[in-house]
Amino acid sequence: MSPTDLQPLGRGPVRGRSLRRDVALSTVVAGLISSLVGYSSSIAIVFAAARAFGADDAMVTSWVWAVSIGMGLLSIIPSLWWRQPLMVAWSTPGAAVLATSNADGRFTMGDAVGAFLIAGVVFAVIGFSGAFERLMARIPAAVASALLAGALSRFALDGFVGAQSQPLIVISMLVVYLIGRQMFPRYAVVAVLIAGIALAAATGEFVTDQLRWTLAKPVWTSPSFSLQGLVSLAIPLVIVTMAGQNLPGAAVLRSNGYTASPSTMVGWSGIGTIVLGPFGCYSLNLSAITAAICMSPGSHEDPERRYTAAISNGLTYLVFGLFGTSITGFLLAVPQEFVRAIAALALIGAIVSNLQTAMSHEPHREAAALTFLVTLSGVTLIKVGSAFWGVAAGMLALAIPHLTRRGANRR
Repeated sequence: MSPTDLQPLGRGPVRGRSLRRDVALSTVVAGLISSLVGYSSSIAIVFAAARAFGADDAMVTSWVWAVSIGMGLLSIIPSLWWRQPLMVAWSTPGAAVLATSNADGRFTMGDAVGAFLIAGVVFAVIGFSGAFERLMARIPAAVASALLAGALSRFALDGFVGAQSQPLIVISMLVVYLIGRQMFPRYAVVAVLIAGIALAAATGEFVTDQLRWTLAKPVWTSPSFSLQGLVSLAIPLVIVTMAGQNLPGAAVLRSNGYTASPSTMVGWSGIGTIVLGPFGCYSLNLSAITAAICMSPGSHEDPERRYTAAISNGLTYLVFGLFGTSITGFLLAVPQEFVRAIAALALIGAIVSNLQTAMSHEPHREAAALTFLVTLSGVTLIKVGSAFWGVAAGMLALAIPHLTRRGANRR
């Protein structure tokens, strides 16, 4: 049975599969790696967003607790119920917008929470109404795959740039990966993880005195609502999250053949944002980068067993959330080049697969190439990221020949 034979989300769970039988070391490690990548890539931006609204240490910890609990539960429950790798993450571009939206100190933490709740309602409405899925249906598979390949490639590039500052660690990890792909392909990334930690420790780059474990305590903030907050905080948060996170997140599901409804997942991410918003959960959305790691062949060669990687990812998020900002201790203990390199190597399979899909249909090949390049560029215009502009460029490339032919026919 292929992934496309699985039942779509909203039409009942898939029966007859055993979690105990489906789980594998490779899927557990894929979930762990994806969680580490998610945190290390943008936890500093989340901290900056919280600080921008005057958050003290307790409130910053509450933000980390809230988004982590939301990501964990909304990754574990749907994945376990429908036996598909359904993953939710926080909005990195959303955090960046929030971090820069209150430079003059106009808005309070209550204003921020009010914006979170408004955004959550919008996500729920767009999701449960099916509007998001109707939009995705209009995007050709070649363009969606090119979008995802561009987003993943841009992220993976940083992994190899790390060879400039940590050549021994990064190059050794690459060699281990290449050997592992030939000798034990399912566990190649596992071997890279072990080798990277061992090398970091051997070279003195694993600083264990940074590790501090304390339980997090959620802090409630009552929301306040205003037209200014709606225009300056809520609307930008919705736009960048939908364009920069949910769009590529849906592309990950689609390109890997999973039939779960991205609209339903967007709707539930909105509910999660509403429930946890007063504790600092500013936005939950479909996962893209971390989901690609869990859905890749490196996670497991059997697509039907990759849902266990998503469950591993969610469980890791729950642990991280319970310990709040203490997780930053581990991320400070290992060199960032190690985290970026293992992410890059874990994403190679997904990048190759999506590039193949993007370029396989000749009539859409040029539009797919344009989508890939614009997305890879990382360009940001009017505070909207390259994922949106990549799709816009690709769709424009498809639309212009069609409009030109229509005009010629009328003449």
